[in-house]
Amino acid sequence: MRERFTHLAPAFLVVVAFVAAASPLAAQKLETGFLDRSVLVNKNEYRYQVYVPRGFTRKKMWPVILFLHGGGEYGSDGIRHTNVGLGRAIRERSERFPTIVVLPQARADGTPGWQLEGGEAALAALDSAVKEFRGDPSRVYLTGLSAGGNGSWSLASRYPKRFAAAVVVCGFITKFTGRSSAVEYPALSPAEAPDPYGFIAMRVSTIPIWIFHGDADTSVPVDESRKMHAALKAVGGDVQYTELAGIGHNAWDAAYGRADVIEWMLRQRRK
Repeated sequence: MRERFTHLAPAFLVVVAFVAAASPLAAQKLETGFLDRSVLVNKNEYRYQVYVPRGFTRKKMWPVILFLHGGGEYGSDGIRHTNVGLGRAIRERSERFPTIVVLPQARADGTPGWQLEGGEAALAALDSAVKEFRGDPSRVYLTGLSAGGNGSWSLASRYPKRFAAAVVVCGFITKFTGRSSAVEYPALSPAEAPDPYGFIAMRVSTIPIWIFHGDADTSVPVDESRKMHAALKAVGGDVQYTELAGIGHNAWDAAYGRADVIEWMLRQRRK
């Protein structure tokens, strides 16, 4: 018996050494909170952040929210856009967000936000986060404010099968010039469309949508949201509209500060 044990000892020591070497890796704590990431689109770097909730585990799949910021947060610093809108709401009440949140930043290059390359970068960031953090493809959600609301209508109308639900805050679909950025935003509907709101409504009608807008908004006319709500109702869309009395352009603090908005979003699944 002693000889047999001596013969097996080297192999046993190799196994022990392997386990000992691997144990620090197994003991590593998963990163949570706001994490810096970036993607390359057409050789341009786009920085974004991913919020990972404290209870994150790779043992299950997670819902994922894509948040598009407004025109005041264009840039390449990778951080400013996380202090407005959904990022701010997460920092104030993180317990309401048991979800992965992707927060891309569009470049300040004079292009219309999320309609062109910025939108491609947002989707690339979304795809990367879904892969890295075990995102559930049937529970991917879209939301944005102001220029990000325009971006939400844009991405939802072009890629409706990607999203299980959308929350659009003070968005617009017609031709518009940004108040803070001076960026020219083309209309999302083609010029020949007889009803621009109806055109977009038909394209997004399969997505449950919740629209928010302040009735005192002097930057983006409240009629943009009223008309989109009416157009979606006309085509049988699953839509609800909350108009905030006395609220100006900053409808996002009220919208994202409501626990029921996030709860509603996370209940939806892509069919």
